[in-house]
Amino acid sequence: MEWQGYDFWIATVGVLCAMSCAIVGNFLLLRQMSMMGDAISHAVLPGLAIAFLATGSRASLPMFAGAAVIGALTAVFTQWISRFGQVDRGAAMGIVFTTLFAGGLLLIAQAAGHVDLDPGCVLYGAIELTPLDALCSLRWGETKIQVPRAVAVLGGVFLFNLFFVLLFFKELRISAFDPELSTTLGFSAKTMHYLLMIVVAITAVASFEAVGSIIVIAMLVVPAAAAHLLTDKLGAMIVWSLVIAAFSAIVGHVAALTVPRWFGFADTSTSGMMAVIAGLVFMLAALFAPKHGWIARRFRLRARKNLSSAER
Repeated sequence: MEWQGYDFWIATVGVLCAMSCAIVGNFLLLRQMSMMGDAISHAVLPGLAIAFLATGSRASLPMFAGAAVIGALTAVFTQWISRFGQVDRGAAMGIVFTTLFAGGLLLIAQAAGHVDLDPGCVLYGAIELTPLDALCSLRWGETKIQVPRAVAVLGGVFLFNLFFVLLFFKELRISAFDPELSTTLGFSAKTMHYLLMIVVAITAVASFEAVGSIIVIAMLVVPAAAAHLLTDKLGAMIVWSLVIAAFSAIVGHVAALTVPRWFGFADTSTSGMMAVIAGLVFMLAALFAPKHGWIARRFRLRARKNLSSAER
């Protein structure tokens, strides 16, 4: 495999996207709301479509604003339906996101004839094309480097998410484990919940064009779930999830270029292979994690049985 300059930018976009999703995905996992990331990543489509119809452009600010509003509304509607409709939270998520997702698809179909909007890009992403959309040029000696717009956008989102987590780490941690204690200590668990949902929505919409909504769901859930198997400490869990996310993105792009050739194909989708690699990492963690892995648990169970037999 010959590594080209645009391959570096594709991998960079993948790393920034995966890490942006993973850092907030940890708190969704701890709140047992991982599927809320699924709901928001689908439900923000109406916000995207309305932003396109209102502005006629793909400017980042209207997209983020639309995503933030719809993301917050998704969380609010889910809470209302669960509370007043007396249905399970999972069912409430399903009701909200399928309704908003269907409405978003209708709006996208309407908008596609008037603005530069590709439904396939929203759903499946186009990470391989991100190096073609350069935002600015940098000089490195005699070399002129074209920086893709997706790198700047996702880099900004990652730094924002990192700042958000560092700034509200204590509040996010306590509200995730004990919402009542959080409110008693003076910071509303409900406020932290809605702030987290807005950040998830912004992350999802920033990642749409690069990797699509399906891969956003994978990166919101899988790195955090794998990290949770490796450690019980939240700080270490966040670090592990970032490492797994970055690893999945880099190896996913390399695998997308090399693995299909083993079977006679030219290549495959990088974003899809990113999710596959993340899933393989989770399987390895589920098997070999030192404390929570299947093998470790089997050894502990066998040791207990042997000890019980020896005591008799």
